[in-house]
Amino acid sequence: MRQAGLFGVPQVRPWSWQAFLLGCIVVAVSAVLQGICVALGAKLYFAAFLPSLFVLALVAGAPAAAFAALFTIPLVWWAFIPPFFQFSPLSSANADSVNLFCLLAVLLIGLADLCRVTMRIANSGDLKPPGESAATNPQ
Repeated sequence: MRQAGLFGVPQVRPWSWQAFLLGCIVVAVSAVLQGICVALGAKLYFAAFLPSLFVLALVAGAPAAAFAALFTIPLVWWAFIPPFFQFSPLSSANADSVNLFCLLAVLLIGLADLCRVTMRIANSGDLKPPGESAATNPQ
């Protein structure tokens, strides 16, 4: 692991076994938080998973976050969509929830990947000082 430029958050190498293990841990912790939300009466099936996917994509990269997102869908279908702890055909509203989660997951993972690349560029020192850009006219 190496230090990142964003608040000293350590980054894990993408495609490593540590990244995918971290993805499984993040999904498990999010499932516990989602279970607490469901016990309190919330009907937002993917609420706890979206922010954790963003953080996971920042720390471990897009492949681990995509794996976690794909792992989340059958988990939520089985554990949080009634009838609980069994697979049954999805209603139209539940299928829309899954589709919306997929769309938001792709957008959040893409945004986090852009942030990760930006942090890597900023940390490597490849940025030019403000006075040396091609857009400024020295005349």
